Amino acid sequence: MKRQNLRTAALILCIFSYLLVGAAVFDALESEAESGRKRLLEQKRGELRRKYRFSADDYRELERLVLQAEPHRAGRQWKFAGSFYFAITVITTIGYGHAAPGTDAGKVFCMFYAILGIPLTLVMFQSLGERMNTVVRLLLKKIKKCLGMRTTNVSMENMVLVGFLSCMGTLCIGAAAFSYFEGWTFFHAYYYCFITLTTIGFGDFVALQKNEALQKKPPYVAFSFMYILVGLTVIGAFLNLVVLRFLTMNSEDERRDAEERASLRRARNNIHLTPKEDSRSSNAIFLPVEDRTSQMNLIPLIQEDAERQRRQSANSAAAIPSFCTCLCYRPQLCGSPVPSHPETLSCHTNPVYYNSISYKIDEVSLSTRGQTGSSPGSTLSSTSARCRQHPRLRRKSI
Repeated sequence: MKRQNLRTAALILCIFSYLLVGAAVFDALESEAESGRKRLLEQKRGELRRKYRFSADDYRELERLVLQAEPHRAGRQWKFAGSFYFAITVITTIGYGHAAPGTDAGKVFCMFYAILGIPLTLVMFQSLGERMNTVVRLLLKKIKKCLGMRTTNVSMENMVLVGFLSCMGTLCIGAAAFSYFEGWTFFHAYYYCFITLTTIGFGDFVALQKNEALQKKPPYVAFSFMYILVGLTVIGAFLNLVVLRFLTMNSEDERRDAEERASLRRARNNIHLTPKEDSRSSNAIFLPVEDRTSQMNLIPLIQEDAERQRRQSANSAAAIPSFCTCLCYRPQLCGSPVPSHPETLSCHTNPVYYNSISYKIDEVSLSTRGQTGSSPGSTLSSTSARCRQHPRLRRKSI
């Protein structure tokens, strides 16, 4: 969570810094040119008013008429071809601004149409981008195999390079086509393609707006529509490959943190010693074990055995608590499964470690209660023949 907060704060700081840098650069590049265009426009306006003797109100009315007539130079905007063009600019969020609904019903429908159409379009372009990346990855793998390269794996650098070249090729093809049909320079046509396919859509350059092209040039209209849709798919594939990986970093970090917390909880549960409430032995601690064995009853040694154990381990660096450990093979007392093969009963004293239990009982001065084993409340006699005759060492990993 701390890592995600730091990343978010860093991104906010970067965006504001980027905005400040952009504002400073655009101010330096465009401010003087804007002032010059404004002086030139005022000069032309004064010349027209003096030449044709327009009043200020007449000139404002003329300006309004010119602005309203501008979209109609391409023909009727709201026939099927023009409406289809407008619908593309709405759901792709290009929004040139060359045409806009004039009626209230059209404005209401445009809002509802955009609410449903924009998410569907984004999902479609993302899905198409993923499929395109999959096809490109397979083609690159086959090309590497045909060339006899040792490694046929397609790296992320290969995919980014192919995606970048595809974007550049798409922009260049569009620039060449629109410079031919619209009479623009190659640079202006390239600028139009970039602004369109990145869905910025300033509207300073708009195709199909000259000489009634929407009605008189159906092949060019079809090419323009297909270019916008295919170009947006290519750009979407590149963005899906590069940008969306950074957009999903927070969700991946949250998932990774949740998995780490879950694994830590499982690890603690696996090594945790759970005390059981039993009327027969209130101080007994049970350790769950596996593989045809029953529960292990860990009973603290009596004071004499503890002192003897401490004397024997006087040279060790740290004192380790010792326990008396017995196996319980009486299912009717412990609720454990009956072992598949009989074993000879043996008791051991043990030092308990974190990773393993090593135990061996030398002597227990407790009264016997059963001859076959120990239950959570039972004990073993030190004079038992089985304990004397079968000393051996057991280890059980936790």
